[in-house]
Amino acid sequence: TALVIHPPRGLLLPGLAVFLLLPPSPPPSPQKPRPPLKTLALEFAPAGPPSRSVRAPPPLRMASSTAANLWVLLGLGIAGVLLAAKRLKRPARPDHGAFVSRLELLPPPQPPPPQARHPLTDLCFAIADAFHVSGYITSFGSLEWAKTHDAATQTSLVVSTLVDGGAICVGKTVIDEMAYSIHGENKHFGTPTNPAASDRVPGGCSSGSAVAVAGGMVDFALGIDSIGGVRVPGGYCGVLAFRPSHAVISNSGVIPVAPSLDTIGWFAKDPIVLRRVGHLLLKLSYTDIRLPRHFYIADDCFEISKIPARRLTQVVTKSVEKLYGRQVLSHVNLGNYLASKIPSLRNYSNGQKNGDSKFSSLQALSSAMQLLHKHEFRDQHNEWINSAKSAVDASIVGNLSDDGDSTINIVQDARKEVRLALNTLLKDDGILVIPTALGCPPKLNARELSSTSYNAETLCLQSLSSMSGCCQVTVPIGTHDKCPISVSFIARHGGDRFLLDTTQAIYATIQEQVEILAKSNPSSKEAMNEEAAEAAKEKGNSAFKEKQWQKAINLYTEAIKLNGKVATYYSNRAAAFLELANYRQAETDCTSAIDIDPKIVKAYLRRGTAREMLGYYKDAVDGLSFISLCLIL
Repeated sequence: TALVIHPPRGLLLPGLAVFLLLPPSPPPSPQKPRPPLKTLALEFAPAGPPSRSVRAPPPLRMASSTAANLWVLLGLGIAGVLLAAKRLKRPARPDHGAFVSRLELLPPPQPPPPQARHPLTDLCFAIADAFHVSGYITSFGSLEWAKTHDAATQTSLVVSTLVDGGAICVGKTVIDEMAYSIHGENKHFGTPTNPAASDRVPGGCSSGSAVAVAGGMVDFALGIDSIGGVRVPGGYCGVLAFRPSHAVISNSGVIPVAPSLDTIGWFAKDPIVLRRVGHLLLKLSYTDIRLPRHFYIADDCFEISKIPARRLTQVVTKSVEKLYGRQVLSHVNLGNYLASKIPSLRNYSNGQKNGDSKFSSLQALSSAMQLLHKHEFRDQHNEWINSAKSAVDASIVGNLSDDGDSTINIVQDARKEVRLALNTLLKDDGILVIPTALGCPPKLNARELSSTSYNAETLCLQSLSSMSGCCQVTVPIGTHDKCPISVSFIARHGGDRFLLDTTQAIYATIQEQVEILAKSNPSSKEAMNEEAAEAAKEKGNSAFKEKQWQKAINLYTEAIKLNGKVATYYSNRAAAFLELANYRQAETDCTSAIDIDPKIVKAYLRRGTAREMLGYYKDAVDGLSFISLCLIL
């Protein structure tokens, strides 16, 4: 009898035939002759249809079953040696330390035609080790936690949904201890290696999930995000990362961190996969895509970035202009906007009243988020931490002081106000663009990882979505100093489908712009200056609209220094000088603009106004007469 076995691809040596000589069945009676010895041929072939048929060798006769058994052992032994040698030669695919444990949750059979196949068929995924799987202990990033907790009796609802949707779950991934940090370091299971920058931290708390996707081990992976636990590792590892609107996906079967901030997020390299997962988890229907009408560049957020703002924004602005037109782009000072909508934020810093009016509303929002995170984390886990204090990282234990319920009530009110403010700005068709993180991922064991100021600035950027509950996606935009960098898009609370659709629509164009930038001549300083000048002009226009005249002048001056051949820069600065009653400077700028472009009408009008205020009436009339003549012609 010949039997061909097709194991998973790449596990066994193709074409190897192993002949197992099996002893015959005992004869039914002593009087009947023994039947001839049967031979079974096994071929270990690669997955797929066999390339050739297998012919069983001619039957072999043995004097006794003992000899047959020896042949069996000999055949298996030779086969085992050959297979082991083959596997030793094949380099094992590294998992970069991403996994805590391997498992396999298989989807149900496909429905019969004409019903559609499961929506996530042929995809595999991993889950952060805060999601329960029946029969497995959830370690929550801590060996001590694993020792003191029993195996889960039920599987997380979101994991079951994905498996029922056709995806295969292949393992649990490393998270920061008790999912408390955003750096990705773990003393219990080790820090996963960032595939995009091996000497840099992967970001946390869902470090292993981001690494598993970045390393190509899974198609997508789940993580948890309270204060950046999905967004930050996505940015540091150079993959897409989606944080949905707060409370739109059930957290059932997931260990809580800070319930008012917790969301289940996911990573993917492919925007189509990111969207497919989102449509299943969010129970969305596939309807017409709504086009974005506004992209707001948060200039003050990019100013605190350690990476040049132009490097981060130019890919986005060029992509948006190509797909939707320049008219949808706007610049906003987000800190000022929030301060005008939520004045109470300026009175709180680390939970204490602060009369300093210069205190940034973004910093205040970050402080409020940290207070809420610490308070709710303590409520959830303080009892266990006290029982296992010696085994818990000192940075966690030392950060759990009680700040009082009155302060937390104020913070909860701020959450509602921030959501209302961002929903009002973005409406149904707006996207807010910010940096995902403060800069490139820090180096392993770097001092900045323990720097209070560095962490506070990083959390400023995370606080927007965490406190408002709005949805956010991390979008990689290439590298800087050989490290992944990214921006983030934020849509209003409940705008998840709009954000997923927009991300898929714009992603290919963004990657095209990244390639163009990478291929461009870095020594072309003139082109770089022109782009930087245009960005400075746009910021100046925003400052002018906000009646910040001196700031507008400074920005227009920056644009002129970078590229002094554009008439508009001088004309716009003249308008700002007029508002400050600096008429002589205004006249000079208008003359410079006219020298560059004699047809710039606004410069003539502004110069006429400046000359009138200076008492040069005849010159003012002559300039305006020239405009009239141009209009007639």
